[in-house]
Amino acid sequence: MFDTLLYDKQDGIAWITLNRPDLLNAINMRMRDELWDVVQAVRDDPEVLVVIFKGAGERAFSAGADISEFGTAPSYVESRRARRQRDLWGLMLSLEKPLIAAIHGYALGAGIELPMCCDLRIASEDARLGLPEVSLGYIPSAGGTQTLPRHVPPGVAMHMILTGDPIDAGTALRHGLVQRVVPRERLYQEAESLARTLMSRGPLALRLAKRAVLEGLDLPLAEGLALERRLAARALAV
Repeated sequence: MFDTLLYDKQDGIAWITLNRPDLLNAINMRMRDELWDVVQAVRDDPEVLVVIFKGAGERAFSAGADISEFGTAPSYVESRRARRQRDLWGLMLSLEKPLIAAIHGYALGAGIELPMCCDLRIASEDARLGLPEVSLGYIPSAGGTQTLPRHVPPGVAMHMILTGDPIDAGTALRHGLVQRVVPRERLYQEAESLARTLMSRGPLALRLAKRAVLEGLDLPLAEGLALERRLAARALAV
């Protein structure tokens, strides 16, 4: 069905696996296009209640954008055009269904920017998370400069972005970038357990609570509280 992804749906959970393990699941244009298609599919599938993203192989969730596609004018132009026409991160952020990232090994560049568009992140003890773009002479360009300071303290985000140095799973947990750290062999079991916990909650309440948090982040407090009241009333009206 896909060249760069694996897709499996079981009991309300959609598993989306980045599947280029020989290349550390580097995100190329083909994978980006396929992620666009599969995220739209889970959005529109009433049988999918929770989505879990993971990476194939033992070494990485994703080492980031496929740099082999860099350096040519057609590739650069096509990449920018795709981002304008198919805003993958915006699509993920707009989903009402809970998104979980199960992170192991390297999660660098776009490989951590994708999980930062998820609602919850679980990391295995071997995870290394970072935005190394400055070491390659450019800056994070898939939202990292904006999403990272929304997940960790601004000073931590600034240090990670300006140095390009990755952090380990324990540090990511301490700063709030991930919500749980588990042994590698339990990563997917823990992700599925979390998904089932979410599915046991009221689906409307989940959607409204997620909307309240995400939309409220960019509002003044008084407007955010008003949004919360409106959404709470909608939940109670059912």
